[in-house]
Amino acid sequence: MKLLSGDPSWAALSALEYHYQTQPLPTPLAWYAHHLPAWFDHLCVAGTFVVELALPFLIFAPRRPRMLAALGFVGLEVIIALTGNYTFFNLLTIALVIFLIDDGQFNSQLPPCPPLLPTLRKRIGVAIAIPVVLLNGFFMIRPFAGGALPQWANNAVAIVQPWRITNGYGLFAVMTTKREEIEIQGSDDGKNWQPYKFRYKPGEVTAPLRWVIPHQPRLDWQMWFAALSAAERNQWFGNLLLRLLQNESSVVGLFDHVPFRDRSPPLVRAVLYDYRFTTPAERARDGAIWHRRQIGMYYPAVKLQ
Repeated sequence: MKLLSGDPSWAALSALEYHYQTQPLPTPLAWYAHHLPAWFDHLCVAGTFVVELALPFLIFAPRRPRMLAALGFVGLEVIIALTGNYTFFNLLTIALVIFLIDDGQFNSQLPPCPPLLPTLRKRIGVAIAIPVVLLNGFFMIRPFAGGALPQWANNAVAIVQPWRITNGYGLFAVMTTKREEIEIQGSDDGKNWQPYKFRYKPGEVTAPLRWVIPHQPRLDWQMWFAALSAAERNQWFGNLLLRLLQNESSVVGLFDHVPFRDRSPPLVRAVLYDYRFTTPAERARDGAIWHRRQIGMYYPAVKLQ
């Protein structure tokens, strides 16, 4: 999906020159990773392609090469988790690696199986595996076929789609090369604006980055996606501002700090900023992790009628 996306940063092995800075919720280590040499970033992207494109074929190999694949999968997920807060996604992927370990590796810990059980288990496994592999093959072929599949294949995919046992995965296939952040602000008079501070997403330039794993702060996470498109395409954002105007406790409680905790703010708005990691010299000078500049208005000032 990365190579087929048309994003030149993958083919040029330069994706990691942007990734640490522009991902949804960077960890405290992301700032340091961002300042690694470019040649090392290129080497890591190449290593990612090896893990994601070559090692999966070892899943079907004998034990030792299969364990090499398992080690590569776990290693990649651990590195991703160290530099980015992807909540429980890394843990779920690592959990899947358990299925690459066969029972023979735990013979001393497991009770002996009844004679007929291994044969029955293999037959059931084959009966389940064949349709699942075929259906996933349709998803894998689709990008190469320009999205066109025989009608019978589309019908088969439609039948099993509600059970989510097969799927195509293409999230983050196109690299985000800049970071835009939305700051929600409230005001009494329309002149002096105070920010609503989030618990996890970047805000104040000197605020430390935080670890989130395995929690997923849904609002902080969605704010990153909201900044990728106009407010008109994110209808939920207008509802968020409405609840802040109403001082709805369940919504106010999602923030780390609100400027009008004991009453409803007369006005709220959302301002869009461009963020980038500071250089080592900039951080040494004033302790700031981010440098930001205002781009414009994301959502104009609104009030309750």
